[in-house]
Amino acid sequence: MTVSSFITSSAGTPKRLMATALGLALLSGAPVFAAETESLAAQTPDTPDAADAASRSSRREETELDAVDVQGIATRAEPASPKYTAPLRDTPQTVSIVPQKVAAEQNLLSLRDVLSTLPGITFGAGEGGGGFGDSINLRGFASSTDIQADGVRDSAQYSRSDTFNLEQVEVVNGANSVYSGAGSVGGTINLVSKAARDDDFTHVTGAAGTDSYGRFTADTNHKIGESAAFRLNLMAHRNDAPGRDVETFKRWGFAPSIAFGLGSDTTFTLSYLHQKDDNIPQYGVPFFHVGDSAIPLPGLDPETYYGNRNVDTQEIEVDSFTAILQHTFNDQLSLRNFTRAQKVSVFTIVSAPGGTFCMPNNLTPTGASCVVRQNPPNVATDVTVPAGSWLPGGPRGNGRDTTNRMLVNQTDLTANFDTGAIQHTLVGGFSLMHESFELDGTAEFRNADGSNPYTAPAHYPFLDPYRPQTYWTGPRHRTLTSKTDGELDNSALYVFDNLKFNEQWSLNLGARYEHNEGSTTGYNVVQNAGNSAGPIGTVTGAAVPAKNSDDLFSYRAGVVFKPVEAGSIYLAYGNAKTPSKSSVNGTCNPAIQANITAGTVNCNLDPETAVNLELGTKWDLLDDRLSLTASVFRNDRKNYRVNDPGNEANPSGEQQLDGRARVDGVILGVSGMVTDKWAVYANYTYLDSEVLQGASDFAASAGRDYTRGDDLLSVPEHAFNLWTTMDVGSWQFGYGASYQGDFYVGQHSATNIAGVLPKSDAYWLHRAMVAWNVNQDFRLQLNVNNLFDKTYYTRIRTNANGWATPGDARQAVLSATYSF
Repeated sequence: MTVSSFITSSAGTPKRLMATALGLALLSGAPVFAAETESLAAQTPDTPDAADAASRSSRREETELDAVDVQGIATRAEPASPKYTAPLRDTPQTVSIVPQKVAAEQNLLSLRDVLSTLPGITFGAGEGGGGFGDSINLRGFASSTDIQADGVRDSAQYSRSDTFNLEQVEVVNGANSVYSGAGSVGGTINLVSKAARDDDFTHVTGAAGTDSYGRFTADTNHKIGESAAFRLNLMAHRNDAPGRDVETFKRWGFAPSIAFGLGSDTTFTLSYLHQKDDNIPQYGVPFFHVGDSAIPLPGLDPETYYGNRNVDTQEIEVDSFTAILQHTFNDQLSLRNFTRAQKVSVFTIVSAPGGTFCMPNNLTPTGASCVVRQNPPNVATDVTVPAGSWLPGGPRGNGRDTTNRMLVNQTDLTANFDTGAIQHTLVGGFSLMHESFELDGTAEFRNADGSNPYTAPAHYPFLDPYRPQTYWTGPRHRTLTSKTDGELDNSALYVFDNLKFNEQWSLNLGARYEHNEGSTTGYNVVQNAGNSAGPIGTVTGAAVPAKNSDDLFSYRAGVVFKPVEAGSIYLAYGNAKTPSKSSVNGTCNPAIQANITAGTVNCNLDPETAVNLELGTKWDLLDDRLSLTASVFRNDRKNYRVNDPGNEANPSGEQQLDGRARVDGVILGVSGMVTDKWAVYANYTYLDSEVLQGASDFAASAGRDYTRGDDLLSVPEHAFNLWTTMDVGSWQFGYGASYQGDFYVGQHSATNIAGVLPKSDAYWLHRAMVAWNVNQDFRLQLNVNNLFDKTYYTRIRTNANGWATPGDARQAVLSATYSF
């Protein structure tokens, strides 16, 4: 939801109802809570009604009522980071929080599922022979490296496929390096993990559904003595991709956590997460830019699979260990130290649906010739694709074996004090982080000696574009084709202060200084048969490391006016800094590195800058049960890197910081309880994007800034999301609708200076839920996603013909939850 979280309580339903195992049990840890007969959103456990309800229950049930409060069902969710020095209503920034209850009601299992319910967020296509991960565009700008877990960076490129160990997902909109460090041009996504707490409960959920859906989760927390507790989350899951023939997703995970000193001045929490995925991934279907449209292959059945079911794979393994020490000195001073060690391993083999599709009219879907020209040109090796055939191309059998390691320590000191009449809530801290990255690129479809059997004039076999062969029978010998290592070190100092002058006015300030230093080393790998340096796939040496080092300063300031206690109006301004190596996965290109394309050198460039200006208001109505939010903003990329093809002005080949882009927008939100039985969560986003300059000053002065004035790619002008529930006796009914407006997937270029640009299709999606609270411990819930079985496409490849992923077809899932 947009500025405050969606908190619902279900009148007339038991307070803690969870799912039991139905049929194919495989696990899921997002418990579903419901409130007792009175709306808990309008009361706290200290009110007479709450006390009366608790007195009718056993000690266990009283604890469960507290658990509802802790989970954020009866109280307003707040960001988990200690860097926020004011309540969410008085924080001058658009922050969206999706608690686990809302995710569970809609059966949202992955990070992509959760983010798809927030308007204005789109997802990128798999690229480069891999690309399988959370490729996210936020407010028009790439945010894949701006994902955090518990307030620290989680920059590995992988699919965060399950929410079983998450309390909530937080999206901080707008440039905000001050909170999260280098990058964060469009915003930051923070995943908040579950941890042991002072409570006793067990929730077990089992689910079964269409498309071979099976899931089991368990979430159990037990007190140990007076001040310790142990929590364990378990998950096992499998399903086929709804509406697809081949793709499957299987995973399991467990997450133990133990806490000491609960209820005392000093607490110490240890947590561990292990999750393993084994999938046949979705790369998508052929997609083309034709005139002003982006369309699938004409006559395509969206279920058609274009990969190799016996080869393609996506294997993910995550191990994350976290230690949190917190100490409260007194009412004015507290200290928190956070340490995490993490390893993420991802192995993929993919076969993209690229290549040449020759239609019965002997032309491609874009009207081009079916003759595939070789590069460099050589008529002897040109290939003529027969009408009604597909010549596969692009990444086929390409493998990526990556390992990301991270070690981070972050310390925060929070102080509350007065200077005269001004009240301060100040947070100061520092963080130290080291990351490493290893990538081995491989080719699967090679001869036994590592040579490529499909080098021109040879080629892949022609296939039927509508019924392609999906079982690989050709040569298969995995061969190393590239090797890259990277490192990144980041150290930061930051301070945040909320200065409250009186009941109406406050000033929210933040500043961050960080040193960001990284390097990437590419290795020389023999790839040509007969090379005297050794057999194909042999590493013969390392190139000179590409290095980048920058000192970054980020800031944010916001003034808040509260005409009444329940409302605020704010104006805020902040920036973001992005160095050439902002992520351990990325690289900078040095002039001394061999085979660097002219105009792409960037290691010595200054960091890019983005700024965000936002005017907004937040109001809590109906005794704080319903929140209304609105904001208008401008997000400016002031100087991003662009190639400089005119080397007369720049003989070094360096890129230039001459690019500029802008997104103006409006965000509206409503969330909470309209009545004791009716909950609503809705938001709308309007985004107006523009490339202000898309080329270097030299190229622009020569009339070669072809993208100037274009919309940014994958930025929908209009987007809307709704989720609402109604309680009727022991039943709960839910309905959701999402609208994704059309957006551009192409920009002007030297070959299309002023022509029309392709757009995606807009679409509506609907979903429904009905739940029966059988008794106070047992709940049955039926979810139907894509209720009207709409055909739509997402993750569309931009600026080139290629592929897109069909959206999930209709799927029904029945879950049962039991609590004890």
